[in-house]
Amino acid sequence: MDFTIITPSLNYGRFLRDCLESVATQKGVTLEHLVMDGGSTDDSALISADFPVIFQQEPDKGMSQAINKGFDRARGDWVMWLNADDRLRPGALAELIRYLRKTEADIVYADWNLIAENGTHIRHIRSVKWSRFVNVHHHCFVASTAAWYRRRTVIKEGNRLREDFHYVMDGEFYARMDSLGKRFFHAPVDAADFRLHGANASLRHSGITKDMDTIIEAERQHAESRAIRRAYGFTWTHNPYLNGITDGLLWIAAKVWKGLKRLLRI
Repeated sequence: MDFTIITPSLNYGRFLRDCLESVATQKGVTLEHLVMDGGSTDDSALISADFPVIFQQEPDKGMSQAINKGFDRARGDWVMWLNADDRLRPGALAELIRYLRKTEADIVYADWNLIAENGTHIRHIRSVKWSRFVNVHHHCFVASTAAWYRRRTVIKEGNRLREDFHYVMDGEFYARMDSLGKRFFHAPVDAADFRLHGANASLRHSGITKDMDTIIEAERQHAESRAIRRAYGFTWTHNPYLNGITDGLLWIAAKVWKGLKRLLRI
């Protein structure tokens, strides 16, 4: 089997049909699609019944655990997770597999698009070649919705998402895989659509607010990014405030480096 696609979902029925259809219409490859539902009370189960998916519904501790359960069941040579509000591009897997059959990489990622809540195109995102520096000190630039992991060298070795991460679990996973010597490869394929709808976990706390509950939740999200920098990036003092100054400077440097990589295609 070429692919295992894992879709974690909880009450995302309004987007789920679009997601499942984008997988079911892929041609020229063999795949299994696992929908790991955390206990939806909407029409997710009924929608899933219309497609050739394996639908597993049981409580979980969040998206990371749901994806890990999918990793445990995966049988495909290449494994990915596709969020229930996202979708694959038509013909993406058939185009991608040409690169997968040639590369020795452990993690392959592709290009992607931003789309609006109603599915209309916003803009295309061309990824750059792998950079641990950018991933750790600027942001996770590899879209999980357009990334594939070789089961033999990544999943079967027991590598899983940290289940205590709820926002930047992908960025931590990539940094950890890089530290283990896993090889990354960028395939120039327009592979997936990432939907912006206001409730995306990674974008939920991007604004400025004075509401204490919202601030605390946002700080939990920022703490995950800071933990990634401390564990996999540059740390020069035990003082978190001084490290914050360094983090800001390195964030700017990593952003500039990413721009140069895109401009020079290096």
